[in-house]
Amino acid sequence: MKEFKQSKALQRLPDQFFAKLVKKLNTYREQGHDLINLGQGNPDQPTPDHIVKALQKAAENPVNHKYSPFQGFDHLKEAVATYYKREYDVDIDPSQEVAVLFGSKAGLVELSQCFLDPGDTALVPDPGYPDYWSGVALADGVMEPLPLLESNGFLPDYKEISKDTLEKAKLMFLNYPNNPTSAVANRSFFEETIEVADKNDICVVHDFAYGAIGFDGEKPLSFLQIPGAKSVGVEIYTMSKTYNMAGWRIAFAVGNPSVVKALELIQDHYYVSLFGAVQDAAATALLDSQDCVEDLKETYERRRNILATGLQEAGYEITPCKGSFFMWLKAPEGYTSESFADELLEKTGLFVAPGIGFGEYGESYVRIGLNNSDKSLQEAVKRFKAFKEK
Repeated sequence: MKEFKQSKALQRLPDQFFAKLVKKLNTYREQGHDLINLGQGNPDQPTPDHIVKALQKAAENPVNHKYSPFQGFDHLKEAVATYYKREYDVDIDPSQEVAVLFGSKAGLVELSQCFLDPGDTALVPDPGYPDYWSGVALADGVMEPLPLLESNGFLPDYKEISKDTLEKAKLMFLNYPNNPTSAVANRSFFEETIEVADKNDICVVHDFAYGAIGFDGEKPLSFLQIPGAKSVGVEIYTMSKTYNMAGWRIAFAVGNPSVVKALELIQDHYYVSLFGAVQDAAATALLDSQDCVEDLKETYERRRNILATGLQEAGYEITPCKGSFFMWLKAPEGYTSESFADELLEKTGLFVAPGIGFGEYGESYVRIGLNNSDKSLQEAVKRFKAFKEK
């Protein structure tokens, strides 16, 4: 059988970290191990019933059986603008400042292709979401890390980034509440970000995937709430986490009109927009009662408390997360992130994500997800304790 050589763009792609994790998990599961999967960020709750019913009704509409507009329906973009005004008091022009995306992952990868030429620099958080790397690789760009250190609250310290690097950079990816560290950003950090971006002509891409998930009565800050944000970038918001719509593959970019225009241009060549019924259901989610979101936050906060309290009592070094549905756990002394994750899996059946998979500065940590029932998390705490005692 003839084997065809892949393009250089495909050869540049990094290993798909999450695909490797799933393969490893499945291998152990097939061997009959009693596993608790704490390693992935796939919401475990179903999509709220009223959103599912909106999809069912919209699927019966013959209008949605045809190609939808290339750049999405106006009523969905208007719903996005209404959502941002209601939730963040941010004014959005739906005709110029909203791009409908095929999930946030697609948009995050496309942005590098929109704004990087071969050799151009992108600033990427380390540790960070690995698919930022994929987009930069496809564009043949150069990645420069933004180290996220515990000593700085897992926020980049721009004073530690060289002037030359900042001047070369064309893109900057940020993500708060953060995956994997669960850190949240404050207003002064975003203000500094806008100042740095404006001075160096950097397009900021704020990945706001966990924007609805904040704890202890604190609501995560939208980048667009800060004056000047729209002039230097966009925010990417997904329906996956807020409404448990991960499999629906719908998100949007909001902010700078030139960035929105570029995203819509590249998507004109990739897609003929999303199934109209999915767009209708997404608009329902954004505009209808948000009680389901409040219930979801309460669920994650309760789960966080189960894990944080249990792990602290067992002697692990962990701080309760303030946002997202992840915990960032320091590996015990003498372990790397991978050796700790491997030994947990082999000896206890606990599956966690090693921090090194999120970048060099993720070493010595593992990421734990809250996407399991209270009962499973209570069992996980018992297993962590047993591991520590041994």
